[in-house]
Amino acid sequence: MLFSKIRFLVPIILISFLLAACGGGGGQKGQPQAGGKPEEKKQEQAAKTQQIVAKFPHVVAPDTPKGKAISLFAKRVEEKTQGKMKVEVFPSSQLYGDAEEMEALLAGNCHFIAPSSTKVVQLNPSFQIFDVPFLFDSEEAVKIFWNDPNGGQAMQKKLEPKGLMGLGFLCSGFKQLFSSRRPLLTPEDCKGLKFRAAAGGILTEQFQALGATSVSIPFGEVYTALQQKTVDGSENNLANIYTQKFYEVCPYLTITNHGRFDYSIITNKKWFEGLPADVQNAVREAAREAQEFSQQEQIRQDNEYLEKIKQSGKVQVFELTPEQRAAFRKAEEAYYPKWEERIGKDLFDAAREANEAAKQKK
Repeated sequence: MLFSKIRFLVPIILISFLLAACGGGGGQKGQPQAGGKPEEKKQEQAAKTQQIVAKFPHVVAPDTPKGKAISLFAKRVEEKTQGKMKVEVFPSSQLYGDAEEMEALLAGNCHFIAPSSTKVVQLNPSFQIFDVPFLFDSEEAVKIFWNDPNGGQAMQKKLEPKGLMGLGFLCSGFKQLFSSRRPLLTPEDCKGLKFRAAAGGILTEQFQALGATSVSIPFGEVYTALQQKTVDGSENNLANIYTQKFYEVCPYLTITNHGRFDYSIITNKKWFEGLPADVQNAVREAAREAQEFSQQEQIRQDNEYLEKIKQSGKVQVFELTPEQRAAFRKAEEAYYPKWEERIGKDLFDAAREANEAAKQKK
């Protein structure tokens, strides 16, 4: 009899244990269990899962104006999106070189790049506007042009048929002329000289307009070419003139501010348009802040480099007077109709309007 009762009770006891286990210890439905709040943990995990990670490779050092501006961009994006997007920056060609980054962007292997304007010319000739000598009068004029719907913004929209989207510009400053032969204060001073320049297009023709010739030499070989008098001079921004020590082998430097070195912040159009609207707005705002910062930082750095070059005692530094600058521009303007046809008269007009607007701000 006792054995029969035990046989009857065992299944009941087992069922009770199973029900208790499934019921979470008999607590009320929806009541949090010990060890934390499950809903909060789910939300936290979902936020981590949804974070957008974007890669931004570039080819310069982190402490350059461009490198600092890109780092600022990444920081501002994360702040403005409250962590919904994280931009990972890869400086100094750690991820891609400048010959590879455009292809990587189009393939979706990275998400932002900032190539020089000369690299973008192959996609649209309008980006040659920054190569036109003596077109922009000041940094303020360049800033106005960048933000002009008929200027820089119109240029960047022209990239969209290629699957790209421009978000803004980064500054690398004006170019200057330097020579090992003589001071360059008038167009006539350039006649008969041989300059190093990037191959083809406006960068070659600008020297033809001055009665000079140019040759294309790899950047890493320029110092030796200047030292050995293979070429008589070249053009570059103050950062390169100082860091590459060109002033050691070219004792005559003229602050001409004749052409530009600038970069474009570019993204993959399809990828960008697939982002949430609030993230897109945050990225655009961060790009504008980076653009403003890069120009301020470049101006500050240029002043430092110029002072260091002067203090070296190895070079005479000249700055064109308004009359001397006008003479150089007049010589170059002979080619302007040809360049307008190639680039677009609308952009030339926007550049001229930017110069006038900058004068009004003074």
